[in-house]
Amino acid sequence: MTTSVQDNPTSSRFEITVDGELAGYVDYRKDGTEYALPHTRIYPEFEGRGLGGQLVTGALGEIASRGGTVLPYCPFVPKVIRDNPDFLALVPLDQRETFGL
Repeated sequence: MTTSVQDNPTSSRFEITVDGELAGYVDYRKDGTEYALPHTRIYPEFEGRGLGGQLVTGALGEIASRGGTVLPYCPFVPKVIRDNPDFLALVPLDQRETFGL
């Protein structure tokens, strides 16, 4: 199984594919270098494989490489950040309490 996370700026989302097939996405709203992440979705036929975590860590890694910040509105994203504390720095300090971080 080959997975890949790519930005699809036309659709304002990061997408994860499995063997070339779209398996899910995390939407974003971009304002400068700030990315608001309101929704993450893994399609039912791909659930239970850990793809949501791979998708979010891939998206956060890409945002970090761009020097961006994150507002993790989707409840799944703060969980991933708590499991991967290196990403905590992406959330502005004054916003962390809002997201339980």
